[in-house]
Amino acid sequence: MIDLDGLYSLAELPLLAQTGGSFWLPDAATKDPAMDPVFYLILAVCALFFFLVVGLMGLFVVRYARRPGVKPQKTTTHHTLLEIVWSVIPLIIVGVIFYQGFAAYMEMQNAPSGCYEIRVTGRQWQWVFTYPNGYSDDNLHVPVDLPVKLTMTSTDVIHSLWIPALRVKMDLVPGRYTSVWFRADKEGTYRLLCTEYCGDEHSNMLAAVVVHSAEDFQEWLKGAADYLTTLPPAEAGKILYQRRGCFQCHSTDGTAGTGPSLLGIYGRTHTLADGGTVVVDDNYIRQSILEPQAKILAGYQPVMSTYQGLVTDDEITTLIEFIKTLK
Repeated sequence: MIDLDGLYSLAELPLLAQTGGSFWLPDAATKDPAMDPVFYLILAVCALFFFLVVGLMGLFVVRYARRPGVKPQKTTTHHTLLEIVWSVIPLIIVGVIFYQGFAAYMEMQNAPSGCYEIRVTGRQWQWVFTYPNGYSDDNLHVPVDLPVKLTMTSTDVIHSLWIPALRVKMDLVPGRYTSVWFRADKEGTYRLLCTEYCGDEHSNMLAAVVVHSAEDFQEWLKGAADYLTTLPPAEAGKILYQRRGCFQCHSTDGTAGTGPSLLGIYGRTHTLADGGTVVVDDNYIRQSILEPQAKILAGYQPVMSTYQGLVTDDEITTLIEFIKTLK
C-alpha cells in the first residue's frame, strides 16, 4: 500500500508551522541561510535610525518648546561637516547592504551542479510538482542534504512560491520559466505558500514541503508513482482528487463552490450556460478536465484552467471511478 503520510488536506496545512527560530524568522531548515544576515543587518539599521530620529525629535520637542516670554533665536543654516557626515555614513551603510544583498542573491540564483531538478507548475489555486520520473504531486517531497532546483512556470496568472523555513521565494510567470534552488539539511515537514495575490482562493494555495532521508525519498517516490496500479481505481481517484486540488472548487458533500459539487453528479442531465443540456458521463468528465471551457454548466463561470498535459488517461479514468462512487 502507498504511504499517505505525505498527503495533507487544506485544513492541516496551516498547522505545519515550525517551532523554534527567532521572533522575526522561523527556524531554518537549511544551514547558513544566505538572506538571514542581510535581513538582520537591515533590521538593525532601521531600528537604530528609528530610535535615533524619534528620540531626538522627542528631545527637541521638550527642550525647545515655545515658552511665554522667550523670543525665537536665529540658528545656523549651514554646517558643512554635519552635512558630510549625514551623507557619507548612509552611503556607506547602503553600500554594505547592497554588497551583502547582491552576494546572497547570486548565491541563491546560481545552482550548483548535480541538482535534483523538479518542475513546478502554479495554477489557480494549486501547486503541481513533477518529478524526473514523470510523477506529479501537489506537495513537494525532497531528499535531505541534496541540492534541489525548482524550474517553475504558471498556466494563468503570476504566482509566487515561498518556503519560509528554506528561505526560498520566487515568482512564477506565465509564458516563461524561473528557477531557484535550495538544500534542506533537516528532515521534517514545512509550509509552502503563494505570496502573490492570484484570485479568490489565493489564501488557500498551500502545500507541504516534506524532507525525507535519501532512502525514504526513493521509497516514497517509487510507491507514490505506483499508486495508480497498486490501489483500486476509485481509491486512487480519491487521492488524485486531493493531490490535484480538485477539492478547492468541487466539493463532495453537495455544497456548491466555484465549480459544481461532485456529489451525485454522475449520470444526471444538466443544463448548460448556453441553454443546451448534457449528460454527465465518462466523456463529459474527460472533456471537462481537458477542455473545461467547452461546456459550462448553468450558474457557473468559465474559470477552470485546462489540465491538458498535466494528467494522463489513466489518471482521468481513476477520477471518473471516484466520481461514480459519490452518490
